[in-house]
Amino acid sequence: MTAVDIGTLDDFVDGEARQVRVEGRVLVVIRIGDDIYVLDDRCSHEDFSLAEGEVNVATREIECERHGSMFRLSDGEPTSFPATRPVAHYDVRQSAGRVEVMVP
Repeated sequence: MTAVDIGTLDDFVDGEARQVRVEGRVLVVIRIGDDIYVLDDRCSHEDFSLAEGEVNVATREIECERHGSMFRLSDGEPTSFPATRPVAHYDVRQSAGRVEVMVP
């Protein structure tokens, strides 16, 4: 695993999704409070950007704007249809004020 710096916590707006490109991957980064979540930025049901969707802060899920599938931020598991497969999630760490995503 490689730790890749994606910025500071303040670079991400609380409760909003933001697309980032890391090591040839397109990811979606979501900040909720002091927590950062990182998933692949592609719905597993249909190839559509999750960064375009709404974040449900209370349940810590993101909705695919195209068909409404919800995915848990903690592990990428779908919590509603039509998606039945998870999206990849990535471990994140914060060090010296920086946010790093762990990529294989």
